[in-house]
Amino acid sequence: MLSLKDIVPAAKNDINTRFILLNKHKTLEGQNKTCLALVADETAAVHFQFWGNECDAFEPGDIIHLTDGIFSYNRKKWALRAGKRGKVEKVGEFTMAYVETPNMSEIEWVHDPSQSKFVQKTVISPYSRIFPPIP
Repeated sequence: MLSLKDIVPAAKNDINTRFILLNKHKTLEGQNKTCLALVADETAAVHFQFWGNECDAFEPGDIIHLTDGIFSYNRKKWALRAGKRGKVEKVGEFTMAYVETPNMSEIEWVHDPSQSKFVQKTVISPYSRIFPPIP
C-alpha cells in the first residue's frame, strides 16, 4: 500500500492506498457529475476527485481504500482519482491518524526526461488552497 507522500503524477492506474476523507467541496453537475475532496493519511494530504455516484457515496470521516488509482492533472488541478479502471470503497470511519501537510496537490511537478517521470519542483503551498486547515 502506497503512502500519500509517495505518490507522483503518472499516466497509469497503479496507486493503491488508504486515506480518510476530511472535506468535500460542492458537487458540480454537468455532463459528468464531479466533486473535489480533501483526503489524507499519516504522511500527507491530497485533493481527490470523485465522479458520478461516488460524489454521494462518501462523507467526511469515511476511511476509503483506493485500488488502481491515478494522480494526474485534471481541470487545472493535480488530483488523485479512481479513473475508469480504479475502484474506491469505504472500509471504516473516524479512526485514522492523518496530517494536512504536505498537500501533494499543491506541489509544482515537472517532467524529468532523464528519469522519464515527474519530479517535485517546488511547493506552491504547504496546505490546500481550496480547503482551509482544520483547526
